[in-house]
Amino acid sequence: MIAAALRTLILVGSLAAGIAAAQVGHPAKGSWLGYWGPDGEDRRRILLVLDWENREIVGTINPGRNAVRIDSAEIDYSTWTMTLEARMPVEGGGTTPWVATGKLENLGSWVNRRWSGTYTHGGETGTFLVTLN
Repeated sequence: MIAAALRTLILVGSLAAGIAAAQVGHPAKGSWLGYWGPDGEDRRRILLVLDWENREIVGTINPGRNAVRIDSAEIDYSTWTMTLEARMPVEGGGTTPWVATGKLENLGSWVNRRWSGTYTHGGETGTFLVTLN
């Protein structure tokens, strides 16, 4: 009797843990906050809001009235390298391609997950670092 109850408890606990893990979603999903720029002196704040829809990463850069839609997102799952592409505004008006490529790190962490690498924005190149909020 006790053994059967223990087996049932273990089975229910395992199912609950599996369901909870499934609710987490894609490792890139969420709000990411950080900086990008050509050097340590010239940094711009960035907020990425990424989601996982229809087996694709979709999202927005700096949500609000000046939001920029992400045009393309790709992940090399063998290295966890993610590339995002968007048309970002430039001073004086207009837009130019912004392409950021970096490695997703600490995938199992809720508090230390980060994405960092390099970007190009028109003729500018630099580095970026964002962390999951």
